[in-house]
Amino acid sequence: MRLRIDLAYDGTDFHGWATQPGLRTVQGVLEPWIGQVLRLDRPPSVVVAGRTDAGVHARAQVCHVDVDLDGDPSADLERRLRRVLPHDVVVRRVRPAPDGFDARFSAIWRRYCYRVVDDGEFADPLLRGHIARLPFHLDPGALNAAAATVLGLRDFAPFCRPREGATTIRELRELGAVRRPDGVIEIWLQADAFCHSMVRSLVGALTAVAGGRRNLAWLEEVAATGHRHSDVLVMPAAGLTLEAVGYPAEDRLAERAAEARNVRTLEEI
Repeated sequence: MRLRIDLAYDGTDFHGWATQPGLRTVQGVLEPWIGQVLRLDRPPSVVVAGRTDAGVHARAQVCHVDVDLDGDPSADLERRLRRVLPHDVVVRRVRPAPDGFDARFSAIWRRYCYRVVDDGEFADPLLRGHIARLPFHLDPGALNAAAATVLGLRDFAPFCRPREGATTIRELRELGAVRRPDGVIEIWLQADAFCHSMVRSLVGALTAVAGGRRNLAWLEEVAATGHRHSDVLVMPAAGLTLEAVGYPAEDRLAERAAEARNVRTLEEI
């Protein structure tokens, strides 16, 4: 049986999602507890919708796990995981996954929010682990104007840390900023998928323009290069939260998973 697990976590004290020897990670905490709760011979392998980096948070992460048990253990697993997991990981729901569901490959979009406070604005100290601070003023209007130039299907290699065998072609469907009444600026991003460091690098480039430190011509020049650009600042992890993951209708889950496994090429752009 394949189980879908929806969870949230505060990434402050985690070295990212993926298991790493000797380091505390979300996967490294979750898998042993699932194995222990279900009394499995060994911890199961959990597949996640989006691997978050060290210090990045998730309000609505999705993963799946395959188990070979009699009956449906989802209700008991949900209840017991909520009791035993550390305070910075919360299981929101566990349920049997529909046919064809794959937490990673069936997803059709991921949505992130980057929260930042600029110069002169009050930062709630209770939220200091979830909001980044910039030493200069930002113009959300200028940020949105700059964001419009990088939307769409394109190669985001200038804003990604390369990984061998992985494509950097993505479809960025939403990118925009709004200043909340409390002064915090929220930068929302939605794409079919994000490559390593893409969100924080995009935010770094856009805030440089919105803060008057760079201009649109610089951003266009950076975006046109076919490789990682050294001038792009990767923003601190603390400001970033995975807010939602979207999936198609159940009758399209398997089809979408097959599509997502195909590596995109420049010819698609």
